[in-house]
Amino acid sequence: MGASRGEAFMLTAKGEAMDFKNLRVEIENNIALVTINRPEALNALNESTLCELKSAMAEFHDNEAVQVVIITGSGKKAFVAGADIVAMQQLSALEARRFSHLGHDLMRSIETCAKPVIAAVNGFALGGGCELALSCDIRIVSENARFSQPEVNLGVIPGFGGTQRLARLVGKARALEMLLTGDMIDAEQAYQMGLVNRVVAQEALIETATEMATKIVNKGPYAVRQVKETVRTGLEMDLDRANQYEAEMFGLCFATLDQKEGMLAFLEKRPANFIGH
Repeated sequence: MGASRGEAFMLTAKGEAMDFKNLRVEIENNIALVTINRPEALNALNESTLCELKSAMAEFHDNEAVQVVIITGSGKKAFVAGADIVAMQQLSALEARRFSHLGHDLMRSIETCAKPVIAAVNGFALGGGCELALSCDIRIVSENARFSQPEVNLGVIPGFGGTQRLARLVGKARALEMLLTGDMIDAEQAYQMGLVNRVVAQEALIETATEMATKIVNKGPYAVRQVKETVRTGLEMDLDRANQYEAEMFGLCFATLDQKEGMLAFLEKRPANFIGH
């Protein structure tokens, strides 16, 4: 599976081409770099872009050649400036609900993807862009990153999970302040409130995200998948049930070749040669 730099398609695990109009996909060293490429609209999320992202995520979920995904936006000004207002303006209530479900389906596919997903946020992450970043596992942002859920300024509410994931991530009070005022926060404020993991210089953004992705790629792939699944599922349980679930997942690790190789390599003081199961 692979795509050369700058091409707007990728090959699936079956060797079939997936053509994209609004994405660039670059796959190298088991890392998929997905760039939302609508610079004329500040990478706003229209229906076709949501569908393309969902198709790409479905492929990454099942393809063993991709172990970590990085999502970013083209250019230096915007990660994603929101959902496409031009496309949304004339929607009926039923059409708006359908559009919201499409966004929710994408965000959930990122959240439940078997592979870790890193958001590399370059510039504005507003509305749907903030919600896209929230659905990722890790957020690395440039110094010029800006976050906002400004939907109340348009007479609507967030429709891609913003009212739910933001509160779960930063707490009810901070989330409500952002959601009710529509105020924009900068990268340092986002870091201080726990919205993002790291703030780096613009020119170091993709390099930093790739370095983190590479570090994850070099760990046991089965364990990486189980960590993501166990954290995500456990957060939806009470603590006693979540700890029991963790114990079950821990036990399953000992049925894998990766566990045997990892512990043997540790005892032999050598790098582990993981195979992913």
